[in-house]
Amino acid sequence: MKDKGMEQKLRSEAKALLEQGKIDYIIGFELGSLKFTTTPLITTDKNDTSRLVINPFIVNNLSVYLTEVKGRVGIVAKGCDSRSIVSLLQDNKIAREDVVILGVPCSGIIDLSKVEQLVGRDRDEIEDITRDGDRVIITVSGDKRELHASEVLFDNCLGCELPTPQEYDILLGEPASPASDKGKEASQKKIESLKGMPPERRWEFWKSEFDRCIRCYACRNVCPACFCQRCFVEETEPQWLLAVPRWQDNLMFQAVRNIHVAGRCTDCGECERACPVNIPLRSLTRGMYDIVDELFHYEAGMDKDEAK
Repeated sequence: MKDKGMEQKLRSEAKALLEQGKIDYIIGFELGSLKFTTTPLITTDKNDTSRLVINPFIVNNLSVYLTEVKGRVGIVAKGCDSRSIVSLLQDNKIAREDVVILGVPCSGIIDLSKVEQLVGRDRDEIEDITRDGDRVIITVSGDKRELHASEVLFDNCLGCELPTPQEYDILLGEPASPASDKGKEASQKKIESLKGMPPERRWEFWKSEFDRCIRCYACRNVCPACFCQRCFVEETEPQWLLAVPRWQDNLMFQAVRNIHVAGRCTDCGECERACPVNIPLRSLTRGMYDIVDELFHYEAGMDKDEAK
C-alpha cells in the first residue's frame, strides 16, 4: 500500500486545508520510534504535514480521537476507519460539517507479529519489509524471503468488506478490491475453530484467556465505539466489578463491553491488536458483529443516513 504519489497528495491536501483555514487540526500517521511502526500525528501546524506517511503499517483507527479533538478536523481514514466515523455520525457524537475525511484505499495492514513468527526473527533483526501487490518481501541478513500478503496481514484485513472508504471528502488513491471469498474464510478461521469447540471446552478456553487479562483497558481505549464519558467498570454505586483482575470480572467486562458496542463495532480489529497479552478479542467482537447482521441485517458504519 506504500504509494509515494498517494503520500505526497496527502501532504499537499492536508497542508492546503490548514493554510486555507478549512480545518483546525489534521489527524494522520507519522513514522514511529520503533522499526516498521507508525504513530498517530495530531497537529495544527501546516509544516508538520511533511511528516505524514502512508505505508503498510498504519494500524491505528484514528477515528477514536474525533470525540476528543474539538474543532474542525481533517482525518486520514482507511475503509474500516471510515465506517467507524460513520457510526459516530449516526450516534451524533460528531458533526459531518466538522470533519474532512481524507480516504485511503487500503489493501491490508501488515501484522508484524505474523512476520516475526514466519521468519523466526525479531523485527529488530529484519532489515526491510516491502509490499508489492500480493507479495511481501522480507529481508534478513541480506537474504530475501517472499511471502504472500495473505500470510502476514491482520486477520480482519483478510476479510475486509470495504477497503475503500465509502464516506470521504478527498480520495487519495485508486479504489482497492474487496476481500475474496478465500480471504473471508481465512479471516474467520480462528473464530470458526472456537465455534466448533464443545461448550465445555470453549468455556475453559475463555476462562484461561481471561485469567491472563491484566484489565489494562487498552481494548476499550482504542475502540471508537467505546465513547462513554464514564465506563460501568468505574462505577462504585453499585460496584459492578472488583478492582482486582480476576478472570470472572474480566469475562464480565468483556461480555458487557461487547454487548454495548453491538451495532457499532466495524470489525477494525483494534481491540485485539492493542491487547498486551494477546487475547483473541476479535473472536468475541466479530461473533457479535455476525449475530447483529444475522438478526437485524445490519452492518455498522455503512450508511450515515441509516437509522440504528
